[in-house]
Amino acid sequence: MMINFLNQKQPKQCVILCGGLGKRLLPYTKEIPKPMILCNGKPFLWYLLDNISAQGIKKFCLLTGYLSEKIKEYFKDGKQFGWEIEYSDGATEWKTGKRLWKAKSLLDDSFLLMYSDNFSLINLNALYKKHQKNKTPITFSLFKKERGNVAINKDEEVLIYKNNRNNLNLDHVEIGYMIIDKQYIFSLFKSFDSDFSEILEQCSQKKILGAFIQKDFYYSVSDPVRWKITENYLTKKKIILIDRDGVINKKSSKGRYVETWDEFEWINETVSSKKKLSNKGFNFIVITNQAGINRGIIKQKELVLIHNNMKKKLEDEGIKILEIYHCPHHWDEKCDCRKPNAGMFFKASNKWLFRLDKTVYIGDDSRDMEAAINAGCSGIFLGVNSELKASHKKNVKKISSNLEGALNTINNIFGEEIDYYKNPLSS
Repeated sequence: MMINFLNQKQPKQCVILCGGLGKRLLPYTKEIPKPMILCNGKPFLWYLLDNISAQGIKKFCLLTGYLSEKIKEYFKDGKQFGWEIEYSDGATEWKTGKRLWKAKSLLDDSFLLMYSDNFSLINLNALYKKHQKNKTPITFSLFKKERGNVAINKDEEVLIYKNNRNNLNLDHVEIGYMIIDKQYIFSLFKSFDSDFSEILEQCSQKKILGAFIQKDFYYSVSDPVRWKITENYLTKKKIILIDRDGVINKKSSKGRYVETWDEFEWINETVSSKKKLSNKGFNFIVITNQAGINRGIIKQKELVLIHNNMKKKLEDEGIKILEIYHCPHHWDEKCDCRKPNAGMFFKASNKWLFRLDKTVYIGDDSRDMEAAINAGCSGIFLGVNSELKASHKKNVKKISSNLEGALNTINNIFGEEIDYYKNPLSS
């Protein structure tokens, strides 16, 4: 039974559980708390707050415990970052439920709750829309993974939630990033001295726990190995995503495909512009739909030959192509990888460890810009304004007839970040 929660306000506050010992990160957490572990010179917690702030939430409540003074020393009231930060301190041994209970007076009626060791590029607007649709007191984010702790049905309704991953039949893992309606949740507390996971389990049993499926990957600093992978992921990288047909090479007429290397015609302006970008340290990943494979028009071995030749010719010009991703499926198959779906973007991001919100996709079709929206990256549209649907303009940074006209915009996209960092642990 789903409860109809009428007052489903979009959260303006983010609450983060920051009180744990971080035992799996010892000895690194002997003198600093886990959220303050450094990634590229910045505390991991900074990346969490910065990403949420970029989506419009500037108000934070940090539920601290172990070595809380280190967190306060760095972030203070948040004003130097343009944020508003409050703190709710507790003993190191407090359980997560108790931390929430003690902070109750500081919490908005609806708030975003996060853990301090997971990072994912959650689209908060999409999460909120799913929360409205779910009409549940909690909607939490899940990622499909073997040995998870959650099971859902085909309608993405939560069937089972467990606090551990001992059940091999549970194939989604909870990653935090949950919208919570305060009034109902606190009515479920049997004792304030409890783990919040007990509340989640109650909601699951009552069928009032909503799910939001995150298709992009998540990263963690929960142990030293994951920490180093996450630090690499958070490192700034000059990686540009680019379409093939109509951008790198001339597009065939509608309904036809480039079937052989002999039919491949370069767009010279794109090659010369990519060379200029390469000279500035940029690398490229090609993301292209090739439904001609499924339709039997293009042979797989011919596509491989085309891509191998294309890559070699570009690399002879000093243009580095890291990888070429193609979707071979027919549009009726409704796969996750065919643009405007973002499956190929997520695979590329996870393999090459770059943030999609810090890069750009260059395409010549309105659906390319829709794919950029779904992937969470910026878009460069090579065409004219009338060819671009209004609903696909959201992330578009530049409309240009050729890549040369977008070079300044690309440089600005990769150079616009402000480094607020000052190491609080060096003084």
